[in-house]
Amino acid sequence: MSILLLANIGADTTDEEVRAFLVKYGLPEFSAIEYLEGDGSRPTARLTFDSLDSDALDKLKSRVHGMYWKGHQLSAQVLRERFS
Repeated sequence: MSILLLANIGADTTDEEVRAFLVKYGLPEFSAIEYLEGDGSRPTARLTFDSLDSDALDKLKSRVHGMYWKGHQLSAQVLRERFS
């Protein structure tokens, strides 16, 4: 399981639009999507991929990181677990 933060998406973007966009650029379908609270200036979605590990997702994120979509420049970041 791995998690991708997709930031600066349009506030009116639907789950289906996010899914179609990511699949179009070669990412697998996500298992879950959660929108994170914030001030609304850079809406962010937390996407869970049950079929990928973090290393594989890290390689795929470059396909969408920095891309302009619906008038916004996207930021993609893979979350990793850290142990002390």
